[in-house]
Amino acid sequence: MNQLALLDTVSDNEPRDESLAIGRAQSRAILGAGSKSFALAGALLGRGVRDDAAVLYAWCRLADDLIDDAPEHGHEAALVTLREQLDVVYSDRTSFSTPLLAAMHELVHRTGIPRAYPEALLEGFAMDARGHVYRTVDDLDLYAYRVAGVVGLMMCHVLGVKDDRCLSHAVHLGMGMQITNICRDVEEDWRRGRIYLPQSMLRPGFALRPADPLTETEQADFAPVVARLFERAEAYYRSGERGLKDLSWRSAVAIGAAMRIYRAIGRKLARRNHNVLQGRVVVSTTHKLALLAIAFGKGIGELPRRWFGGSGSERATMQSPKRLVRYEDAAIHS
Repeated sequence: MNQLALLDTVSDNEPRDESLAIGRAQSRAILGAGSKSFALAGALLGRGVRDDAAVLYAWCRLADDLIDDAPEHGHEAALVTLREQLDVVYSDRTSFSTPLLAAMHELVHRTGIPRAYPEALLEGFAMDARGHVYRTVDDLDLYAYRVAGVVGLMMCHVLGVKDDRCLSHAVHLGMGMQITNICRDVEEDWRRGRIYLPQSMLRPGFALRPADPLTETEQADFAPVVARLFERAEAYYRSGERGLKDLSWRSAVAIGAAMRIYRAIGRKLARRNHNVLQGRVVVSTTHKLALLAIAFGKGIGELPRRWFGGSGSERATMQSPKRLVRYEDAAIHS
């Protein structure tokens, strides 16, 4: 079944528990097909948390696909559809048009995910739909907060946290991953008529012509910009890593593994001298498994501190975050 067709699968007559089970099963399938990296790292989580994370991923992924796959003049209609779905997710309804919406509804109500976060995500999708021009690095940071930073915040509700002070670190981890995606996908995005590299970082007079074939001259312009953006992503990763101590041990290992895999993308592109014309950077399964093993080993080393240490003790009670974190509360502005 086409992933987007899941948004049109009627389930009003199904018992609620059955609809939830179907929604979670569909979410696991979407995660497995859509992100091998996240699926691999998520395998380290407990089953219930893993299913919750899959539901969140699936809803975000299908929403993104709905915007990307919309016809040229259909983006606004797609945004309206997504806002209507969000109304349903945050309503008091007991029946839903799709199993995925049923699963997302149950998730946000059980974990207390604030509506402001998925709303910010849709604002990020709207930037794509309307062809937003990124003039400064702060413009790019705002986009990264909306499409990825808030996903980190929603994941804090899924995983539970020990201290709300880690929320800014979760934002930064998501933003670092998004900037990595942008650097990896410069050529692919260009072919789709998009460019996320801030104009202020390009040479004066650079002509933006997305959708035209990239040339070696443009590659020479892009390489130093990509290198600087990876440095920015690294700053966000370092912050994100500091927040892992406030997750449970299994969650910290899983999220740490995902972070290592994304960092490896940047390091591999750096070995190409940040040449975006040499094909999409891929981290092999063998390399990913090695990074998972490193994350697991680091987690084992953390166990004594977690069990017998002070505030990082594993005995600390996990809780749903209480604080709402907006862009201005978390971004590292230039």
